[in-house]
Amino acid sequence: MLATDQLPVVVIGAGPVGLAAAAHLVERGIEPLVLEAGPSAGTAVRDWAHVRLFSPWSEITDPAAEKLLAPTGWTRPDGSAYPTGGDWAEQYLQPLADLLDDKIRYGVTVVGVARAGRDRIVDSGRDEQPFTVHIAPADGREERISARAVIDASGTWSTPSPLGADGLPALGEKSAISRISYRVPDLGDPAVRARYAGKRTAVVGSGASAFTALAHLADLAKDEPGTHAVWILRRGITGSTFGGGEADQLPARGALGLRAKAAVEAGHASTATGFRTQAVERNGDRLVLVDENGRRLDPVDEVIALTGFRPDLSFLSEIRLGLDERLQAPTALAPLIDPNVHSCGTVYPHGVNELAHPEQGAYLVGMKSYGRAPTFLAMTGYEQVRSITAALAGDREAAERVELTLPETGVCGGAGLFDEPEAAQSGQDGGCCGASATVQIGTGASASSGGC
Repeated sequence: MLATDQLPVVVIGAGPVGLAAAAHLVERGIEPLVLEAGPSAGTAVRDWAHVRLFSPWSEITDPAAEKLLAPTGWTRPDGSAYPTGGDWAEQYLQPLADLLDDKIRYGVTVVGVARAGRDRIVDSGRDEQPFTVHIAPADGREERISARAVIDASGTWSTPSPLGADGLPALGEKSAISRISYRVPDLGDPAVRARYAGKRTAVVGSGASAFTALAHLADLAKDEPGTHAVWILRRGITGSTFGGGEADQLPARGALGLRAKAAVEAGHASTATGFRTQAVERNGDRLVLVDENGRRLDPVDEVIALTGFRPDLSFLSEIRLGLDERLQAPTALAPLIDPNVHSCGTVYPHGVNELAHPEQGAYLVGMKSYGRAPTFLAMTGYEQVRSITAALAGDREAAERVELTLPETGVCGGAGLFDEPEAAQSGQDGGCCGASATVQIGTGASASSGGC
């Protein structure tokens, strides 16, 4: 067996943060091996190719990746422009993946990660053993890959949360799956457009994805009579319901919330507030949503469930992770991103210290590191992998010097607070919205920052 430090670092996922991790590893002289379940770079991003990001190009490319790409003649698109997911994949992720070439394997599903010869119970000699990454290539074979460290950047896209307000599928949700979508619909696709045109659609969720779906359905309603959205919210309507608006330092995100508000005000969407879905019932060819108090909404033709995502931890069962019991995020990171306390994403830039687990050399990064919290930004993930790769290279000073300025969202108040109408109206926010700041972790600097 090779000495552990001669083994590659396995990166799970060839999305934006996984590819950034590979670029930082190359920059540090460490061999990466990226394992991607899909057929190309940014497979998940390509699934929402029709959706425009609310971050501009200047905030979604990684510095180490740019350095790697520069000799090829690649130049970053206009930093002030807002790409779609398809633009991001084609103009940045794929060129980066092409450059990394044989450092990426496609069509490979990771089915398990462990310490060589040690299940999660065994202590003896554990930290000296390499990781074994069990994979299932598309051809049906089984393989094991030895690794000095594992960086899981597989995201959460493959595991959307269900309709049920208790975190489990609502009664009848599985049997009604043909009428339920867990993605923002691409209404530029004629078949998808026909599915929603002239129909009554329930949109469940309160984040940017729900705003996007409402805005798209409102545009459809202008051309297709009878098209109507019913926006289903667990909370009441408050000043923050539509996001930060003009106060959001990510202007495109603020504008998205204002478009959703305009859809409601124009009558293209109605709202059902204080509704926690418990069941989905059939009413002929239509669906009826029922809440925990037995309240029944008028029948709808389709349901778009945009209730968030959650990490798939099943293939990590044999390594020792330190995860928060609520968010399923690393325990040191969770208090910084807990939506029960704040929704403005006041997490200050963080790195290897906040992302460490009892299993040395194993890291969750990107969206997956946020567990069930919704406020992740690509630039945060890029800082995560910069810090982690510095630590793997033995440069502890660089690993602990995490610098990043995050934009203020203009949205405050946590989900736990906003479930109570009095707290929402009074503007309680737990003091979460300070001014934007650059911070240095590990240097005794302030822990205040902007939003997500």
